[in-house]
Amino acid sequence: MSAKRLLGFAVGMALGAAAGYAWWTREQAERQRDLYSERPMRRLAALGWISGRPTVDSVLLLREYIGWEQNPVLRRRARRLLARFENALA
Repeated sequence: MSAKRLLGFAVGMALGAAAGYAWWTREQAERQRDLYSERPMRRLAALGWISGRPTVDSVLLLREYIGWEQNPVLRRRARRLLARFENALA
């Protein structure tokens, strides 16, 4: 493989990685806003987003969310996250 082709490949990989990171960051921000969505799968995705952020704000948000959530599966997931966060922050 010539140096020119190798450089083109490396630049393409870097641009692809940057575009993928930008897309993932945008998706994560959208999932954050979906915690109170009408769609259960979006709420589940939002819980997944929150699961990587054990902060005091997340604990407060989860406490509020547990009181709001009607779906028992999602409520159980939120309770597990809340317990994990409280243990991690204690």
